[in-house]
Amino acid sequence: MSHGDGDHERFAHYVQKDKIMESALGGTPVVALCGKVWVPGRDPKKYPVCPMCKEIYESMGPGGDKDKGGKDGK
Repeated sequence: MSHGDGDHERFAHYVQKDKIMESALGGTPVVALCGKVWVPGRDPKKYPVCPMCKEIYESMGPGGDKDKGGKDGK
């Protein structure tokens, strides 16, 4: 796990959307898919996507509550 050092600093990372808002409001650290832990404070659009985060994200496939339990979520 990285805590703000090395190659991780050169990339934008994938994080759960609700965690980004939580961090923005309370200054709490977030955990990226690749394991990087940090408090976001820069514009991720200025950096390339972390290849490890991208690979993990793409391997996850579709998901979420809408796919549980068949038709109409039951």
